[in-house]
Order: sequence, then structure tokens, then C-alpha cells
Amino acid sequence: MTTRFKSDSIILLCDLLSAQKGEDSSSSEDEDGPTTPYIKIKSAHGKGPEEFEKLKLLQDLSGEHVGAIWTVKFSVCGRLMATAGQDHMVRVWVLKENIEYFEEMREKYSNSGGHKAKPDPEVDQILENDEEEGQGSDSGSEKENVEEGNEEDNKKKEPPEDDNGPFMKKPFCTYCGHTGDILDLSWSKNYFLLSSSMDKTVRLWHISRTECLCCFQHIDFVTAIVFHPRDDRYFLSGSLDGKIRLWNIPDKKVALWNEVEGTGSNLITAANFCLQGRFAVVGTYDGRCIFYETERLKYHTQWQVRSSSRNKRSRGRKISGIEPMPGEEKVLITSNDSRIRLYDLKDNSLSCKYKGCTNASSQIKASFSHDGQYLICGSEDHFAYIWRTQHGIPSARRDKNEFYESFSAHDAVVTVATFTPVPWLIIPPDTSGIPVTSEVLVTADWSGAIKLFVNR
Repeated sequence: MTTRFKSDSIILLCDLLSAQKGEDSSSSEDEDGPTTPYIKIKSAHGKGPEEFEKLKLLQDLSGEHVGAIWTVKFSVCGRLMATAGQDHMVRVWVLKENIEYFEEMREKYSNSGGHKAKPDPEVDQILENDEEEGQGSDSGSEKENVEEGNEEDNKKKEPPEDDNGPFMKKPFCTYCGHTGDILDLSWSKNYFLLSSSMDKTVRLWHISRTECLCCFQHIDFVTAIVFHPRDDRYFLSGSLDGKIRLWNIPDKKVALWNEVEGTGSNLITAANFCLQGRFAVVGTYDGRCIFYETERLKYHTQWQVRSSSRNKRSRGRKISGIEPMPGEEKVLITSNDSRIRLYDLKDNSLSCKYKGCTNASSQIKASFSHDGQYLICGSEDHFAYIWRTQHGIPSARRDKNEFYESFSAHDAVVTVATFTPVPWLIIPPDTSGIPVTSEVLVTADWSGAIKLFVNR
């Protein structure tokens, strides 16, 4: 079938086996060396000074995942970090400072005997509805058994005495159930977690439980999911079947849906909300960004994302990421032409184009720091790249930004690079009580490695 052929052609969405082995990291030896604590930073065009010149390795959480990590997402509060990818597992990591809080949350449910105490009515409502109605489905005809999380992995973890990193060395919990690569994750503000997979399902979890709460069936790979920013009873999913769906979680069914139309590819490769949920946006395999009014999921407008070449008929490249800018009416688009573009939603104009990273066939996506001052992106050349959102160089064009800082983060393709949303939770104030001005960032790679870095 044509759809299956197309699905298989982007098997996730990377043809990078040859990139697993390549140039060695020039700074990896520096990370652990006592005499050279800082990571070597490379500036575009050799210009400085570097704002991330004091970057150093903070913690290495490698060794748990097997195979590539496709997604890393922090909880809204910034105290939990979820990671997932090729090994079909979702792992949730917790800050040491907050381990007792989440252990008490889990014990409260465990000691209640399941449903008697009802520490979280929303969770129990979902579980009770599941018992009565079964799992959620797009068509209503497909059902799937729920596998419980690995109890051994969900036991309390004590950090090694010699580990000074901010996160517990072992995951707080490991969620099992998916039978294909996990492509995306999304947190709600009250600790629900969604995971989407190549097994054509979306699964719902809660940090207080070890079992899957609900499984939402799709027709094809689910490449993107996101909770509604103002009403987390709903979430958006994008799939390779070309349909965008708005799901009602309590009812476990599709509330609204629409389908990508046009003469090009209808494969949805990215999705998100923007303007605080007013619009739902999807990105396609042929380089289109399509906007829908969330209220009725009605088509609004679309852009063709491609380089400003002479050939206006050239096909656009796959959209791999869509990210709204904090506090601004702007959206960041990552695509497989190794470009990152910032668009102004007030007039749909291109505000700036960022160059430096290599993203020719991956599902790598750029994202903002907590205040929108910086943006970061992984790369196929084993580096992570950081730009100022506004470069601040008077002599340079404002609509182009090639003034990046980069560092050799891994010995494999950097599949994820992201800033922590609340860096002061990880880097506490000094003895004077004044918060430290710093950024904490996380990178993950093709081999399953996860690293935290701090710049202060």
C-alpha cells in the first residue's frame, strides 16, 4: 500500500546509520578531566566572546536506555524529566530534592488499596471508565491489553554516594506497554504523561501509578502529541495517516478531527498548539505548516517552508519541530533543510532564519530557553547548537542568524537538545540567597546517552 510504503520510507525518520560512527569528540576528554572542567565551545566564524564559555558537564544519565532517544520532555514544574525512544520504554527521572514528595504521592495511592482512598479523582475516573468502556479508539474497533510498568524499576532508588548530579541516578519509574519506538511525550500540569509511538497508539500515564491508564488507538504511526495548554482534558495528536485529532481524555474518544489536504504529501511529522491553544499547527513531510482553529479544528491558513531559491516549485523539506515562543506571538519551525525559522504570527512573516546545525533527515527539533532568550538544537554532526534569539550584532542582518555557539556533546547523532524549564531548581541560589544566573541543558543521542550541562 502507498501509505505503508511512505511510512516505511521515514522509519523514524532517519537514514543515519552511517552517522553513528564518525568524527571523534574533541571535547569529550575534557569533560571529566580535573584540569579542564569546561567544555570546549566553538563559535560561528571564530567570533567571540562566547556566552556559554563556562559550560561544563553536570551529570551523565547514560546506561538505562538501549538505542536512540527520540524525545525528552520536562514536567511543567520542572522537577520531572521523561525520556523515551527506540527501546519502547518511558523513563521518568526525578530531582533528588523532590524525591520524597513523589514517593509520598505514590505511597498514598499504594496504601489506599487502589481505589478506596482516591488520592487523585481524575486518575480514578479514567480507570473506572476503562473498566466500564474499554480503551479509547479512533474507530472503536481496536483494543489492546495494558502492560503494567516494571515493578523492579519502580522501586525507590537511592543515589550512589559518589554521584553529585541533581537527578536521581536511576529512573523514578519505567513505563512499559508500547511495542514500537516512542516518538513524542507530553506532560500536563497535574503530572499526567502522554506517550506516542510507532505502534500506532498513544498511552496515558500518571506519576502516582505504575500502570497505563488508557490507550488511544490510531491508524498509523503517531508522530506528535501535546496536551491542550489551557484544558488538559484534551490533547492533540498528529499521525502519518494525515489526520489531526483532538481527543477528549475522560470520554476516551476523538472530539474533533481534520485531514491534511493538497497535492503534496499528507504525512504529519510535527504538531503543536500556539497562541495559548487558539490554534493547532501541524507540519508535513513536504514542508507545509498548516494552521487550524482549535475550537472546531477548522482550517485557517498554511505556509510553505522552504529555502528562498530560484525554483519556487521545489518541494519543501520535512518539518521536524514546531515550538511556540514563550511570551511572544511567534513560532519556531525546524525542518530537514538544516534550517530553523522563527515566524511572527501577527502577520505570518519570517522574523529570522537560524543556520549552523545539520538536520538533513532526522526528527531533531529546536526549542527555546525558559525565557525565550536562547534557542537550542541537536545535530547530525554530534554537536549541540545554541543561538541568541536576537543576535545583537549591529552590522549583521536581523533576519538571519548564523552566530551560533556549539559544542561536541556526544559521539553519535544528537537527537535531542533542550533547556530545562526551571533552571534555578537545579542550580540553587548561593549563600547570599541571590539566584544564580545560569542555564541548564539536556542532550540525548542515537546510542541512548543522556547528559546534563550547566553554564554559569
